[in-house]
Amino acid sequence: MSRTTRRQFLAQTAGTAATAFAAPWIIPSSAFGANERIVTGHIGVGGRGNENLGPFMKLAQPAAACDVDKKRLATTIKRIESETQKTCEGFGDYRKLLDRKDIDAVVISTPDHWHALTTIHACQAGKDVYCEKPLTLTIAEGRKMVEAARHHKRIVQTGSQQRSDDRFRQACEHVRNGHLGKLEKVFVGIPGCNFSGPPVPDSDPPEELDYDTWLGPAPQRPYNVKRVHYNFRFFWDYSGGQMTNFGAHHIDIALWGLGMDDSGPVATEGTATFHPDKWYEVTQSCRVTHTFANGVILVVGQGEKDCPQGVTFVGANGSIFVDRSKIKSNPEELVKQPFQESDDKLYVSTNHYQNFVDCLKSRKLPVCDIEIGHRSATVCHLGNIALRLGRRIQWNPATEQIVGDDDAAKWVSRPYRAPWTLG
Repeated sequence: MSRTTRRQFLAQTAGTAATAFAAPWIIPSSAFGANERIVTGHIGVGGRGNENLGPFMKLAQPAAACDVDKKRLATTIKRIESETQKTCEGFGDYRKLLDRKDIDAVVISTPDHWHALTTIHACQAGKDVYCEKPLTLTIAEGRKMVEAARHHKRIVQTGSQQRSDDRFRQACEHVRNGHLGKLEKVFVGIPGCNFSGPPVPDSDPPEELDYDTWLGPAPQRPYNVKRVHYNFRFFWDYSGGQMTNFGAHHIDIALWGLGMDDSGPVATEGTATFHPDKWYEVTQSCRVTHTFANGVILVVGQGEKDCPQGVTFVGANGSIFVDRSKIKSNPEELVKQPFQESDDKLYVSTNHYQNFVDCLKSRKLPVCDIEIGHRSATVCHLGNIALRLGRRIQWNPATEQIVGDDDAAKWVSRPYRAPWTLG
């Protein structure tokens, strides 16, 4: 019998699958060549979207791209076709991209307020997902996304690529194996707001931008060039500032070191400053303290001297600092301490994109599975909620609810603009 390719197998079984199953189903990798290239669709192809595109042109076959900005879309299609020598189809509506039966996985690099719906709809369409961080705009979105991934048996990797960096894994293994002694505090430093001001008046959107779709589930507001594309991250309707931008990276590592990938703090409080002329809405500087049930304190600082940008673990025996360029400890020999065979080992991934592609074939959970991305984003959101309310909030990580404060509890979710619904 000749070996059936994956593409042939999908085509032959598509009709049967549609009638036999109400939800997308998983085809075992044994049914087709394990080395056949994954076909990907790319939703959101701006700055970060094009950064993500490079690795996937080496590891997979990008066959479709979607963006609400026609100029960005055209540029990306030209790039894909030039570098791969294969045709790439363009879309302005991601749902039409998801209708393509040959696409195995989608790479989502949209603004944050679009992450939830595109991920959920992709899972419903039977696609695996690589979704940029922060995974969500709200805490409630994250749980819905996890439920969709699990129900439809999809692989979803969060783009928190520091989990695939040996330095961060090594730091967390030292912490998890008690080399710091009893862990007392963790300091996370995030950068200041890099909004490109000053602000400008509202205007009509440019012809190439489908602004209504860009807004999507976000509230209706007049177009302003300083609120779209890169600057979206500095307005609450679409993102959470550097707390969810760089905080999503470093808080994720803090949770990894704490062994809290499936949990979170029990209380959050903090103080912040905002731009005096309101050029943007998110924090200009801040200090947030998260308290965990075991007594460990996580401090997130923006513009705080004791919170250098990166992650600092502090224990009874010393401290470890790690960022994207180095890992160091006080005393120096602490990070040179060898690991023993009996020590706990963390998930090893040296390439975040390769790990995702490997997991599409093995069906194993990736190094930054959607549940992990949701929990890390949740801590970011709790910090912003406490800062915006100006008071301490109590959090139940098991029920994922703010407790004892009905007004604060409403901030776990936000209404969607019609006709979009989270479900």
